[in-house]
Amino acid sequence: MQSRNFAIANLDIEIIANGIGENYASIGENHGALAYAIQQELPFEPRARMLLPCMDYDVVIIGGAFSGAATAVVLKRRCPNARVLIVEKNAAFDRKVGESTTEISSCYMTRILGMTQHLGHHHIAKQGLRMWFSQRREQSFDDCVEVGARYGARLSGFQVDRATLDSHMLEQAVKASCDLLRPAKVTALQLDGGEGQTVAVSFANEDRAIRTRWIVDASGRTALISRMLGYFRPNTEHPINAVWARFTDTKDWDSYELRQKFPDFANACRTSRSWATNHLMGYGWWCWIIPLRGGDVSAGIVYDSRIFELPPGPNLAQRLHDHLMAHPVGREIFVNAKPIEGDVHAYSALAYQSEKVCGNGWAAVGDAAGFIDPLYSPGLDFCSYTSYVVADLLARSVSGEDVSSVVDYYNKQYPLMYRGWFESLYKDKYFYLGEADLMSAALLLDVSSYYVGLVASAYRNPEETFSRLPFEGKPGRIAAAIIKFYNGRLAAIAKRRAAAGRLGELNASWRELYEGFVPDLSLRKHFTRGLLRWWKAELKNLMLSPRAVQTAPSAAANPVEV
Repeated sequence: MQSRNFAIANLDIEIIANGIGENYASIGENHGALAYAIQQELPFEPRARMLLPCMDYDVVIIGGAFSGAATAVVLKRRCPNARVLIVEKNAAFDRKVGESTTEISSCYMTRILGMTQHLGHHHIAKQGLRMWFSQRREQSFDDCVEVGARYGARLSGFQVDRATLDSHMLEQAVKASCDLLRPAKVTALQLDGGEGQTVAVSFANEDRAIRTRWIVDASGRTALISRMLGYFRPNTEHPINAVWARFTDTKDWDSYELRQKFPDFANACRTSRSWATNHLMGYGWWCWIIPLRGGDVSAGIVYDSRIFELPPGPNLAQRLHDHLMAHPVGREIFVNAKPIEGDVHAYSALAYQSEKVCGNGWAAVGDAAGFIDPLYSPGLDFCSYTSYVVADLLARSVSGEDVSSVVDYYNKQYPLMYRGWFESLYKDKYFYLGEADLMSAALLLDVSSYYVGLVASAYRNPEETFSRLPFEGKPGRIAAAIIKFYNGRLAAIAKRRAAAGRLGELNASWRELYEGFVPDLSLRKHFTRGLLRWWKAELKNLMLSPRAVQTAPSAAANPVEV
């Protein structure tokens, strides 16, 4: 079998000609003790040191954040004797763009991983998502359209600090007897398929060559193996960028000040707006506002570069703050806010996927396999599904089963899941994000479909649900086609409004608050309301005169004020 050799330096990838080495010192024999020594910063005395003719590890996981550590934990529960090494490059985790869970990822964390106590004590219970729409800059706070829940969330969700979450998950993997090298840098890989893989690691000023049957790429957006093998594909159909920061001194949504200033706003809602994922919505962009334990607030913007450009300014933090202040709701909440120095980040080309996510001896999980969009917070859903499927694959392989059919399934179904999720929910959605009636219709239909298709089965039988990827088979294709159809129609209506200069006409003086979503027959009410709002928009669309469509200036000319 022909081997593949790669040298790695940051993101620059270079094929090298020679193998990494012939003799590999075993650290697999020192299973558990090595991890403890590293965690406690103690000198490590190996129990034995010998040259092995076979593998040092069954699995080496590159990346110790949530996806990698969760894969390790599920694998060790399924196969306690599996020898697992986690290689984490960072001495400490930083905060990431994703800081909110959905019902699916919450189910995975609580029902599969058993993290209920951690989530309850170290993160914030999430009270759904809430959207705010404006018509003009000078509009008053309580005249803006609000769409969201009236009552508390019926199923668990959390506003998470990803650094805290990742650290806890990695600690659980170490407690499950996984070895850990941290901070350690992967400097080269040799992929030999069924003959085993070699991972060259630089750790504690020492270069090591580690032999393993499987490599799991949990390197996040670095997507180490996908880029090396040429499978990495930017999603050019979805050209979105993101800028985000953490802020102090933001105003409390449920404060006495706001209650006195806007009593109708305050009395309309029966749950805490502060614990929701609040969204400011606009033409071609949306902003999230997420509370974090300790008082910080995460705020960021995601925008489609075809439609919107972030306003100019001296630095990213100021540009983001200026944009938040341009929205009437943002102006009320961020009037005294200050960005935390050194905690401002940006990503361009946010959406991407790996054309192939698994091979003989390697698999990608989480963001290393792909990412679409943070709207609706699907990132941890993808992490949940992929980590469970790959952990199952590895457990079967370590137990001696032939897993070629599982490898084929993962490679076939993951692209179908990615395309199904993207084309049904996100394609061209940014054209109607700022239209309150269109987006409220989409929210009701999208979330109801999510509950029927995924949430209900996850809470009924978590293990079975997470062992299969979404949009599977004929039912999955039909569901994707239905969602894709109404999403496409809503986008088409918004484009016609933009051409007619009619964007944002319905973004004032109404509020839609609904009961929480539950995976039962009560979803019919949300489906019905969403359908009626969509059909009403279709009727209004018919009344736009062709002449107006041809001659009116585009609303994209001044997107910040829409």
